[in-house]
Amino acid sequence: MANIKSAIKRVKTNDKHRVHNASLKSAMRTAIKTFESKVASKDAQGAQEAFVTATKKVDKAATKGLIHKNAASRQKSRLAKALNGLNA
Repeated sequence: MANIKSAIKRVKTNDKHRVHNASLKSAMRTAIKTFESKVASKDAQGAQEAFVTATKKVDKAATKGLIHKNAASRQKSRLAKALNGLNA
């Protein structure tokens, strides 16, 4: 454990950020899985709503640095492709 006051503070803040980042990433993954389940059940209206939510969560994660911007773009592209396949 750290002895210096600033190092103790860094450990505490890093722990808070880790928990917060984990919750945001988990929410993003949940939104993606919800969208995928709507697509699998061929629910076009529900999938459209879930798509909007999932893309917002993915964009937010990329903005916060939780995932790389290219990974976010790839993920959104895959979601859009699945949605377009459902509507076609």
